[in-house]
Amino acid sequence: MKIGDKVRFLSETGGGVVAGFQGKNIVLVEDSDGFQIPTPVNDVVVIDSDDYSIAKVAQASLGRQQPQHDGKSISQLMKEGMDEPVDNTVDDYDPADRELTFEREPEERKGGNRLTAFLAFVPMDIKAMTSTRFEAYFVNDSNYTMYFTYLKAEGASWTLAASAEVEPNTKQFIEEFGHDDLTTLGHVAVQVVAFKKQKPFAIKPAIDVQFRVDAVKFYKLHTFQENEFFEQPALLYPIVEDDKPARPLVVDPKRLKEELYHKDEPSETGRKKASEAGTDYVRRYDDGRRKGNPFVIKHRGDDDVVVVDLHADALLDTTDGMGPADILSYQLKKFREVLDQFAGKKGQRVVFIHGKGAGVLRRALINELTYRYKKYTYQDASFQEYGYGATQVTIK
Repeated sequence: MKIGDKVRFLSETGGGVVAGFQGKNIVLVEDSDGFQIPTPVNDVVVIDSDDYSIAKVAQASLGRQQPQHDGKSISQLMKEGMDEPVDNTVDDYDPADRELTFEREPEERKGGNRLTAFLAFVPMDIKAMTSTRFEAYFVNDSNYTMYFTYLKAEGASWTLAASAEVEPNTKQFIEEFGHDDLTTLGHVAVQVVAFKKQKPFAIKPAIDVQFRVDAVKFYKLHTFQENEFFEQPALLYPIVEDDKPARPLVVDPKRLKEELYHKDEPSETGRKKASEAGTDYVRRYDDGRRKGNPFVIKHRGDDDVVVVDLHADALLDTTDGMGPADILSYQLKKFREVLDQFAGKKGQRVVFIHGKGAGVLRRALINELTYRYKKYTYQDASFQEYGYGATQVTIK
């Protein structure tokens, strides 16, 4: 009996292959499950003496041939390739470092589909107004993405100071500056294009507004007001509000002077129709009244219309010593006086004759109506009666 012989048990069923010996009288019989069973030598009998070595039995059970090693020993085979260099570098790639490509869709708020944006100036130290530095921001208070350009005037030319794309309902830092830099803010412009990403939207006209920034305001504490965009007080210049672009006053002295001394007369057709209608409207001071009386009243049945001529030569006996800005300031003062006088008379219509000219005075009036008298409605007055240079305001 030798290792590899196939044997069976005499005292019980079963058998296996001789896997080894324990002493002289015990044989280790390996069954088909691979368990080695110690059995007395006289309790087994050899039934097949072919080569049943463990290696051959294992090979047969696995159903494949042993690989050919060209006569090399196992130790030689294990040594082969041991001297070859091994790349021990480890890729330090971390999935967390991967660039994010997902963008959360901006949240929209009710009423935000009307464009509103501001140019904001924020003091960095509100307690030291004479020495603090300031930060300038573009504030997008709408559901639209806005691309803006921020420009500064240098004589007759312009310089691009900043440009950026601003997400809906957010603000964008523009620059930091000090009191020494205020001279560069004398005349600035902001241009805006609004759109929405990856969704349909109502197209909005491009916006182009200009500002005269008063440097004196940056030394006064009360000009910086509490607001909903910053935790600290800020000076806000409207760029567009409820889809209406701001029209801050930008004075061209030459054009202003031409307009102040130019009076638009009604057309011949307008005069004829007014005469045929039996109106008793007269041009300002044609009745010999003293200059300085702010208005005349045109009677139209039970509906009286207040007519105010804001031309400089109608309001003032002389403009000697007055510059264009002084004259404009006086015209706006009269404009406010008239509206304040009729503030409690709802439905009252007031026609302000400002002339056509370059449109500077008219823009100044519209700016007042937009921000100071928001509740009042206005429209172009009848060109047949007043020419093309008059605006009618209705008291609300």
